Amino acid sequence: MKWLYDNWMKATPFLAVYSFILVLLYLRDVNYALYLIWLQGIIYWAHEFEEYVMPGGFLDFFNRNMMKSDGGEYPLTKAGSFWINIPLVYIAMPFSALLAHFFGLKFGLWTAYFSFLNAFAHVVMFFKFGRKYNPGLVVSILLNIPVGAYTVWYFISNNLVSGTTNVVSIIVGILAQASMMIYGFGYLVPKMKREKALSK
Repeated sequence: MKWLYDNWMKATPFLAVYSFILVLLYLRDVNYALYLIWLQGIIYWAHEFEEYVMPGGFLDFFNRNMMKSDGGEYPLTKAGSFWINIPLVYIAMPFSALLAHFFGLKFGLWTAYFSFLNAFAHVVMFFKFGRKYNPGLVVSILLNIPVGAYTVWYFISNNLVSGTTNVVSIIVGILAQASMMIYGFGYLVPKMKREKALSK
């Protein structure tokens, strides 16, 4: 597992490039709405590439700034990052796109909301920490936010999903983003405080 914890993020550029080529060639002109859904996961892989590979350093930024930790790999570890990202970005987002392909577009819209919300959090961090760059910010501004917002606009303006589906998609997107925040502030922060108390 240690190898996976250290290297999972290195797959992101290949997944993003190859998947983008495939959906661009075989899906964009056939089902544009479905293409937009697949695009959310592809863009998120690019987002993770910036966070963890080039320039990387998201763990260090998150721990030192958000968690107020003295160490760059504590309390959010490589293993923790793996278990946050793999189920959500490598499994849930592509699986939702597959569901949207076979059972209806309504199963994929949440990914656009999640992509937008997560990217917006990077913008908030930029201003919160004195206009300090955080890994993932550039892709958030250039891709996640505009493509996520455009996807939502496209679906709503073309009546591709019902109002109920849109509300459910918003809720699921918020819950997906909240799961990351709950892990950080609901689990890691109390854990760090307990360990500091025990070390005194």
